[in-house]
Amino acid sequence: MIKTTLSVLISATLLSSVAQAEEISYSPMAGKDHPQQVFWGDTHLHTSYSFDAAMMGNKGLAPADAYRFARGEEIRAHNGMIAKLNRPLDFLMVSDHAEYLGLIPMVSAGNEEILSDPVGARWAELLNGGPDEQLKALLEMNIDIAKNHKSMVNASVERTAWDEITRAADEYNDPGKFTALIGYEWTTMPGGDNLHRVVMFADDASKAGQVIPFSAFDSEDPEDLWNYLQAYEEKTGGRVLAIPHNGNVSNGQMFALTDRKGQPLTRAYAETRSRWEPVAEVTQIKGDGETHPRLSPDDEFADFERWDKGNLTATAVKTDAMLPFEYARSALKLGLEQEAKLGVNPFKFGMIGSTDAHTSLSAVEENNFWGKFSLFEPSAKRGEIAGYTVGKQGKVYGLTIDESVASGYAAVWATENTREALFDAIKRKETYATTGPRISVRFFGGWDFATDEVDYPDYVSRGYAKGVPMGGDLTQAPTGQAPSFMAAASRDPEGANLDRVQIVKGWHDRNGSLQEKVFDIAWSDNRVADASGKLPAVGSTVDSDAATWTNSIGSAELSSVWSDPEFDPSERAFYYVRVLQIPTPRWTAYDEKHFDTQLNSDMPGAIQERAYTSPIWYTPSAEN
Repeated sequence: MIKTTLSVLISATLLSSVAQAEEISYSPMAGKDHPQQVFWGDTHLHTSYSFDAAMMGNKGLAPADAYRFARGEEIRAHNGMIAKLNRPLDFLMVSDHAEYLGLIPMVSAGNEEILSDPVGARWAELLNGGPDEQLKALLEMNIDIAKNHKSMVNASVERTAWDEITRAADEYNDPGKFTALIGYEWTTMPGGDNLHRVVMFADDASKAGQVIPFSAFDSEDPEDLWNYLQAYEEKTGGRVLAIPHNGNVSNGQMFALTDRKGQPLTRAYAETRSRWEPVAEVTQIKGDGETHPRLSPDDEFADFERWDKGNLTATAVKTDAMLPFEYARSALKLGLEQEAKLGVNPFKFGMIGSTDAHTSLSAVEENNFWGKFSLFEPSAKRGEIAGYTVGKQGKVYGLTIDESVASGYAAVWATENTREALFDAIKRKETYATTGPRISVRFFGGWDFATDEVDYPDYVSRGYAKGVPMGGDLTQAPTGQAPSFMAAASRDPEGANLDRVQIVKGWHDRNGSLQEKVFDIAWSDNRVADASGKLPAVGSTVDSDAATWTNSIGSAELSSVWSDPEFDPSERAFYYVRVLQIPTPRWTAYDEKHFDTQLNSDMPGAIQERAYTSPIWYTPSAEN
């Protein structure tokens, strides 16, 4: 009898414990699925399957080589050197041009079908000639794209190349360890103005292979590209998105307030664009695209690695009137204005960086920069090579290779390193851009973060529980209460200390004007702001001649909880974090040191690398 009673008591106790365990687990993360890890990658890389990459020296590094390099393997570059990443990437998307996709490798292989075409035979002859002949072929192909005219029509070329690209991605995709994303670049450039997008599939070859890439020869209008994306999802049940390039060589077209037909934007346009383009590229080899000093004159850090002379083909000079429609910060402000008019924000994008390298090598750290094209791989005088543009005919300005930027990478807060999880994170804009360093940044917005909340070890869980992460939305402002933001940044473990953390605010004021302001919210070295609120410079330890620096200044970590002191609940606004490193040597300084040479360059010997998070938006409710 006693034995039976004990048995019943033990069973009851166990059942009670199980019931309680179902309500509250001892494990802090039980029942939570928010991202705990940031993954690093490149969504914009070209291989020898891109016609311009092949014509500019990339003679044989195919998509498989790009994936091998990204996951940490050694690759022999075209200059004969062995190239290897300082640290492997977590993901890579090869994004070769849809236009003449895979053509040049097939020409080089002596493809009889191509050589039997008069145009193909001509390009083969030029390709087998010297640099001048190769440049002539490259120029002809670029003119085709700029004029939306396809000189050589051969669908089997694109089909064969796309099958090889998707097959390589599936082969190198290793869920949980390395993600190989399937994608390509839609390379429209009407009149030389860069409106390029990279197209990213969440799927494997069994779905992505059911279509072939939509190219600029099909249409130069982004709305037609979006229709293609819609048709793909309907046909395959898969998922796809597009990422606009850096807008700085679009001559005012990337974030224009008219469509390609010249008509003002509509609500339908805004809804469609915001659906298919959740993030935008804001930094890459062709310059930094966060903002411009003439757009942000009060921002002392606005003048960073500028490319602002003209459009992509160097055939039209830049004017100040174009700038607001090219840079991310200005576009985000314009989005608020359009939302007030249309009810939908067409430019509600998160931020990422990527390389746009055409070398098959995603290497953009300052001391490991392999350039834009294979012709510009490391050499004693590569920083003095003139004529970055595709040709001299009609050129109205020039760029030298030393103006190339060792940038950038995409950082993605995802639940795991898989195609599905990374795609989900990019769709929800839980992403940020860096100019190369692997700076870790967390950013949350809410209404009641305590001033010390970021100091708690579980501040990330608190951020998700009480607010929204980067890419999120704040609404329903409590009466008399301003939003508060938690920001925490850690230096690249193998990189430089941090100078400061800033919050950049943009808003659409009561009078219908667009405003912006930069707030320093955390900084190193016990500096004190002056009477105007300006923080003293962090200083510099850079020895440009020796290409060295030290972490004797700056901080390894910086964090803060900040509340907007100028918040108006009736005004639409966005907030994003910018993190600045202490100064470090620029890639040109590393070139001079490695090759024991002196470049004839006006570029600075030191720069302040940085990270830009996706914004958090505030939208007034009807009663505000």
